[in-house]
Amino acid sequence: MLENKQLYLKSSVFGAVLGMGFGAVLGIATGALSASWNGIQFGAIAGAVFGALTGALTGALTVRTAGRTGGVSIGAYTGMFFGALLGGGLGLFIPDSFRTGVAAFHVLVLDVLTRGRFETAVLLSFLLSLTATMVGAWISGRNLTPRDFDKTSPKKNGV
Repeated sequence: MLENKQLYLKSSVFGAVLGMGFGAVLGIATGALSASWNGIQFGAIAGAVFGALTGALTGALTVRTAGRTGGVSIGAYTGMFFGALLGGGLGLFIPDSFRTGVAAFHVLVLDVLTRGRFETAVLLSFLLSLTATMVGAWISGRNLTPRDFDKTSPKKNGV
């Protein structure tokens, strides 16, 4: 499994950096729904932390599924699936006190998105799926070794 240890390490570290950046941007956008500076700051920090975790794990998983020959689509779909699973799993463990604090903003969109565990899990699943899709596509595109079309294929049956 780890015959390409350097590729796993390189992709995980690069995925964590990419995930941190993409996660922070998505966190800022989500935090802006609160219409407060504290919400934006918290969104950026939470997005960066969740993004780094998601990016590192997606980078390693993308090397496992796409390797050097898989292409961008395999990385994107790997990230999409993994991000949705990870986000749904993590979203179930968001404490009730956090959701109550978000409800204190009295913003209709935030109230709907954090009303219960299911809604919070779906929101986090969606956001981490976006992040992991971008990271997976980038990493698999970066790792892709182009084919050499100048090579001739071995002739079959003497033809």
